[in-house]
Amino acid sequence: MTSTEPAWEQRIADLWAAIEQYDDAEFVAKVEELTAELAADHPVALFELASALDSTGRGADAAPRYRQALASGLTGIRRRRATIQLASTLRNLGHPEQSVELLVAERTTGSDELDDAVDAFLALALADTGRPGDALALALGALSKHLPRYNASLARYAEAVKD
Repeated sequence: MTSTEPAWEQRIADLWAAIEQYDDAEFVAKVEELTAELAADHPVALFELASALDSTGRGADAAPRYRQALASGLTGIRRRRATIQLASTLRNLGHPEQSVELLVAERTTGSDELDDAVDAFLALALADTGRPGDALALALGALSKHLPRYNASLARYAEAVKD
């Protein structure tokens, strides 16, 4: 299989939905089985394996696979997820500056349902780089869009607390 087909997509989605049924090693092995159906350098296979490794506490093993997936032409929502997940992993591995760089760039790539996730992980990375005011401003700004009231007030406060 050289591209992902609907049946394969359903099987990987089902596996992710059942992650809690497996211990870490079993889950990674199941993802490896499915991704082995794709070419070894297939961007989706690289992304899904990176995600499995990351989700099971193996961020150092996941980071290079995220980078390979992105370099191999990962597209769509998976590309954005890979960027967010790589940035989070880099922050967790002690490289928050790299995380900030990735996520700041990601904010310019367009808008979708993951915008607030980009901002949330960017806020974490900003806090880790000694910019707590900017982090709080970003988090409050993202939150302000979802409140039933006080949206404008919270958005103004978010601007006021920037470093």
